[in-house]
Amino acid sequence: MLDALQAAGAAAGRDAAQWWAQHVLGGRAVGEVSATARQVLTGLDDGDPAVIDGLVLADRYVLAEDRDRYAEHAPHDAPGWEQLTAHQCDQTRWSWCDGFDDAAEAEAARQCRIVLHPAGDDRDVSHLHPDRVRLGGPGVFAGDRAWTPNAGGVMRIPVGFAGTLVDTWNGWAVFTCTRQVAEAIVADQQAARDRYRQHLAADDITGERQQRMVDESLARLRIDDDVIVADETRVHGDPDAVERITPDSDGRYTVMGQAWTWTAVHPYDCDRIAGDLPNPPGQPQPEA
Repeated sequence: MLDALQAAGAAAGRDAAQWWAQHVLGGRAVGEVSATARQVLTGLDDGDPAVIDGLVLADRYVLAEDRDRYAEHAPHDAPGWEQLTAHQCDQTRWSWCDGFDDAAEAEAARQCRIVLHPAGDDRDVSHLHPDRVRLGGPGVFAGDRAWTPNAGGVMRIPVGFAGTLVDTWNGWAVFTCTRQVAEAIVADQQAARDRYRQHLAADDITGERQQRMVDESLARLRIDDDVIVADETRVHGDPDAVERITPDSDGRYTVMGQAWTWTAVHPYDCDRIAGDLPNPPGQPQPEA
């Protein structure tokens, strides 16, 4: 009987949280919803009463609906309402409210994850928070200068790169990644060079001078079969500053490790992520 009431409360809690999300995160929301979603998730992780109280919660001290809820959701062979003791009546209310609150909190968190996740995924990626990335474990990485204001003026990371942290260098991250992610890093570097080239052209800097300034500021990356060629000869003024990055025995690349200032970043701060995000340990990966 109590299980049935708890399940009914959970269904009502999910519905209520979805309405909450429409007003706070969805089409009826006002302002930058990603900041609100991040605040809610952080508050739920920390057990912050101010955040939890701002969600939809069941009122545990309203008795008027107890009888109707019981009549609607109790199993057909359950005793009649009049046969219950006062304590049993309270138990029915608390079971319904427990189901409501637990489901409402879980649904609110899921809706926040959808808002923040680059692919609209509702999976929990809290295990990839930068503070939780450990040697040998997964993470999302970006250059320390990757933060860029979007159209709304909010600082975001256009693309993060999924990988495995294998070392640190002067406080910066060194990570390995798949061929797919390595190709994305090369493409991102080429896009950065193109943006700088356009910036210089806007200042009437063209031709050989433009190319020299681009090469002095940003390395050239290209893919030669299975090798990534990093040319920083003009960056460092050293004709020998060319690195050929080959995959390891598992086919993984360490792109500009101990050379570029990589850092672990939160997936929710990225507009897009190159590579697949792993589930928390112990949870199976979703089927493709």
